[in-house]
Amino acid sequence: MKSLSLFSIVLTAICCISGAEKNKSLVQDQKKPNIILIMADDLGYETLGVYGGSSYNTPNLDELAYEGMRFDHCYSTPLCTPSRVQIMTGKYNFRNYISFGLLDSKEKTFGHYMQNAGYKTLITGKWQLWGNTRQQELAGGRTGTTPEKAGFNDYCLWQIDERGSRYKNPHLASKKNGTLTYSDAYGPDLFVEYMEGFMETYREDPMFIYYPMVLTHDPFVPTPKNPGFKTFENTSKTNDTTYFGEMVSYMDLLVGKIVKKTEDLGIRQNTLILFIGDNGTDTDVTSIINGTELTGDKGNTTSAGTHVPLIANWKGKIKPGSVNENLIDFTDFLPTLLEVATGKLPDSIQTDGLSFHPQLLGKETKVRDWIFCDYAPNWGKFQARKYVQDRKWKLYENGEFYNLEDDPFENNPLDITHQSSEVTSLIQRFKKVLETYKTKKP
Repeated sequence: MKSLSLFSIVLTAICCISGAEKNKSLVQDQKKPNIILIMADDLGYETLGVYGGSSYNTPNLDELAYEGMRFDHCYSTPLCTPSRVQIMTGKYNFRNYISFGLLDSKEKTFGHYMQNAGYKTLITGKWQLWGNTRQQELAGGRTGTTPEKAGFNDYCLWQIDERGSRYKNPHLASKKNGTLTYSDAYGPDLFVEYMEGFMETYREDPMFIYYPMVLTHDPFVPTPKNPGFKTFENTSKTNDTTYFGEMVSYMDLLVGKIVKKTEDLGIRQNTLILFIGDNGTDTDVTSIINGTELTGDKGNTTSAGTHVPLIANWKGKIKPGSVNENLIDFTDFLPTLLEVATGKLPDSIQTDGLSFHPQLLGKETKVRDWIFCDYAPNWGKFQARKYVQDRKWKLYENGEFYNLEDDPFENNPLDITHQSSEVTSLIQRFKKVLETYKTKKP
């Protein structure tokens, strides 16, 4: 056998290393994309600078939008549990919403489906889907479910079956540490730190991270950026909207921290980041958007209660500076996530949603003509309502009809018998949608 020259040995080694690096790069390129879904609590679209809001500082979220896609017509339900059940299951609420604070344990969520697609799944933030005594009573004695049974490998959460504080000295439950009260800590910081640890552990695996924030829900209290945070007593009855602005800013800061972690781990290019609000802003909060005052209307079915921000950022995939005017509702997220993860939506999955994955990539695809909402809060004094809307028109099941461009606060219902032929045709289409979804609750 002929001996190899030093040059041949070196050349062979270089080729091997080059081939290995190429294969490694190929594996990274072929790896399923990570998905981080962040949902702020009680945050309408008017609060963010990128939507024309001028009351608060949101540089990180604004930058995410400028580098990605801003959706101008995403609509939730007006209240947290209906929105959470809808986004997690991809179904309208009449199919599976059993009561406020509960998620039906029989339901499959995007956690289950993403696990089945080979993803490591984490939820961190707010749970509130098991139900307290009163909520379970309103549900006829039924209970909700826990994060493990909802498809999540790991979790760090506020309010699974115990409440306590979500902000200073938080009372949290995690898979690693059980249920603890963390003295002198701040809940939102701990959620993100837990997420960062999860990302470090599974950086080589496809990850689905769902972060339903506790910010910016009341009580409105100081954040760690406030000099008075150290002496603030979390057991006080403080609930002052003066603090809302700094809570928005802290929320934005945490989003920036999450983005930076993906950069530090080298997974930024292969990570889709989605940011939304679960419903409109608190009714005690008034903000300025495009020079006009807007008071939040959480709990009610006006645009101020249901029009929420949606930002999508995926470097190298989404064209920077994109603005999307199409309608999106919360049933659309589950099919979108599964298309991103697997390339298609399995036929066996029942969903009322329409994937907007092609829209993220700038591809021609079917888009929504309307959004339907069956809102039965079963909580507080909020009124149950069912309606269909598009960007301009809104028809309630009881016949109330509004032009949202002229009357966004729905003060003056229109006479549906005296409309143009074009609008009359639209009303008939909306009535057919309402009739299609005229179904009893579970």
